Amino acid sequence: MKKLSIKTVAVVGTGVIGRSWIPVFARAGCTVRVFDPNPEMALAAMEWFRNDLRSLRDQGKIKKKEAKARFGRVTLTETLEAALKGVGYVQESGPERPDIKNAMYLEIDRAAPAKAILGSSTSALDMTIIAQGVPGAHRCIVAHPVNPPHVVPAVEILGGASTDKKVIARTVTFMRELGQTPVVMKKFVPGFVLNRMQAALIREAVDLVASGVCDVEGVDAAIRDGLGLRWALMGPFGVANTNADGGLREYFTKYGGAYHAIWADLNTARQFDAELIDRLGRETDSMMNATLEAQRQWRDRLVAGIRELRATTPLPAKRRKQKR
Repeated sequence: MKKLSIKTVAVVGTGVIGRSWIPVFARAGCTVRVFDPNPEMALAAMEWFRNDLRSLRDQGKIKKKEAKARFGRVTLTETLEAALKGVGYVQESGPERPDIKNAMYLEIDRAAPAKAILGSSTSALDMTIIAQGVPGAHRCIVAHPVNPPHVVPAVEILGGASTDKKVIARTVTFMRELGQTPVVMKKFVPGFVLNRMQAALIREAVDLVASGVCDVEGVDAAIRDGLGLRWALMGPFGVANTNADGGLREYFTKYGGAYHAIWADLNTARQFDAELIDRLGRETDSMMNATLEAQRQWRDRLVAGIRELRATTPLPAKRRKQKR
């Protein structure tokens, strides 16, 4: 187990995202304190964590001893103060509303140790707004994960106007120690990087179905058995680099005009309505033909398998030319 720069953490808020942070910290060896103002949510999160460990054992991914050790590192607390006592990092995953998050940060900042980093799972809000009026705004930072973070490693890192650069650097280091992949943003933009990319793709996917080009199965097949297979290994620029013998420069020079024509034809006015959402839901239900829980478990197992395959089959680096 790697040596950690931060050993004790608090998870505040235990919804779908908050509960998924628990195994991220526990498997890395952190002491984890969990708090949710709704006791039922907190208990449900612990039960979810227990079931996740049981699933890993059933798959042969971890031994009984390790599962017990991970669960033993996590403590459910009755108060926020108890959760924050002595921690070096806080992961807040409360409701996605600026006023609620600001109130939470005022309270967390008051109770957390002076040197603790205060991270937020917010998926779209500016930390400058969240930390407005917070005395410890210098230690507040966005650490937005991909759902679910215990399976998908990318975490978007973004400071606010008052965030200390050393806090950003410490957060990046800590996320790497946890086994996550930090994506450092240089400035705020609504939706950050991942959700903007996702929103652009979903907009076009919805429009293709709504305009009658193809059905839900057709769109999903094009991504699942087409683009998605490449994107599981490299991003859009890496893919472009491999799509021409001369690399990215040749590819965008050769096909730039085609992209311009498609961009000009994209429908940016498409809007959701109840009828469209219901249609997409019915077609998706028919396509998946499994319970949501079965879909999530299947997704998580296969994503983990892809990550293992990539880790054991790295891209060969360029060989340096020997000087004569």
